[in-house]
Amino acid sequence: MRKSNEKGDNMNGNSCTLVIFGGTGDLTHRKLIPALYNLEHDSNLSENFAVVTIGRRDYTDQEYREELKQSTKSFSRFSLNESTWEKLQNRLYYKKLDFTNKDNYCELNNYLLTIDNLHQTGSNRIYYLAVAPEYFANIVDSLRSDCMKVPHAFERVVIEKPFGRDLESATFLNNKIVNAFTEANTYRIDHYLGKEMLQNIMVIRFANIFFEPLWNNKYIEQVQISSNETIGVETRGEYYEKSGAIRDMLQSHMFQLLSLITMEKPNDLSPTSIRDEKVKVLKELKNKNVVRGQYEGYRQEKRVADDSNTETFVALKVEVDNQRWKGVPFYIRTGKKMPKKSTEIVIKFNKSDNLLYDSTHLSDNLLVIKVQPMEGVFFQFNAKKPGTQHKIIPVQMDFCQNCQVGINSPEAYERLLFDVMRGDQTLFARWDEVEYSWKFVDHIIEKWIKEEPHFPNYKTGTWGPIEADELLTEDNHEWINLEGDL
Repeated sequence: MRKSNEKGDNMNGNSCTLVIFGGTGDLTHRKLIPALYNLEHDSNLSENFAVVTIGRRDYTDQEYREELKQSTKSFSRFSLNESTWEKLQNRLYYKKLDFTNKDNYCELNNYLLTIDNLHQTGSNRIYYLAVAPEYFANIVDSLRSDCMKVPHAFERVVIEKPFGRDLESATFLNNKIVNAFTEANTYRIDHYLGKEMLQNIMVIRFANIFFEPLWNNKYIEQVQISSNETIGVETRGEYYEKSGAIRDMLQSHMFQLLSLITMEKPNDLSPTSIRDEKVKVLKELKNKNVVRGQYEGYRQEKRVADDSNTETFVALKVEVDNQRWKGVPFYIRTGKKMPKKSTEIVIKFNKSDNLLYDSTHLSDNLLVIKVQPMEGVFFQFNAKKPGTQHKIIPVQMDFCQNCQVGINSPEAYERLLFDVMRGDQTLFARWDEVEYSWKFVDHIIEKWIKEEPHFPNYKTGTWGPIEADELLTEDNHEWINLEGDL
């Protein structure tokens, strides 16, 4: 078992060696290294910090650094500054290694000790598994070998989703990881939780007195959570055939959005208190109805079976069975080949009868939290139209965070990598969150398997199959598709 580390016990905050398995992959090139560059740009990396990436291709350090420089130019939110890049590249190393062979880990440890000593990292290490999920268990087992044991202040492991493909496989993987690193040193990364507006949900709720008193079934009629893409599976056909929309998006991203919106006020802002409240939501979740669909042409995509029954769209109605939310429908949908790329949460408030004006002539009160690609908050309410006529019209207040001059929001991986270095687990999924979300999804999938497969096709560029609309019309509701960037 690895030694645990409490947040803030490291004087420099992030003195360590970051070891990335999968150094030649897209995730490293497009996300991780640009994120580290941005952290360096903002002076958020310790002087006692180094990066070792591991891959199976032949590179010298200089060749590899040059490739990463080009990637950083393409994907960093800041323009590449030569002096800033030089500071990072001087701490950036590439190690050719077959990480599937356990016998190679003694060699790896000796190499890491050299880097640790050169940069005075205290032999603190973060192992980032930026590889396919089938390698996770093998790598974790190898990191437990005797030759990897050296004195550390901390060792942490970062696991990318998908964390298993059902509860059984997730439990198997979790047992291996936690036995090696403990829960306190395991970081299950969901990049959605690193997005600026997701972090803002708790502030919107708990830092504004005019929202929190209304955040319940007395004042809220319904909540819609959507995450849609305009693209199809592109080159990810082989992965998507094993996951589908329900495993790829619902089990992780969408349930995280739901739990942040519906959780009770935590006792404090500690990781434990926040995640305790999120888990309670997942325990109280009740499934009411599910619709799935597949976009036309999916079966002709590369590495997709000709008779594939994999869903590219899923919509469901759920309820949170507690005193605050009882009776409020939550409509969730996610799909590919949709009309607009967006992730947003729409909260529709009740129309009150206790008003001076006839509620049938009033527009809806809406609060929209826009997660991506535009970040911000949109609020719609009623007001008098200027002029001599007493006419009430809907007006909007729209805060667009990444439209503001001077605001360049950090990318999700910047915040998440920084938090791993600091030992802050707030934005990472705890095992019981993963466990309860898989229980919910497994039940749906088991029901699908028993039923005759019914996959209504939907045309690309539409909002999914007609059955998704019927999911709401039976409640006399409809999907709220906001136009433009709202």
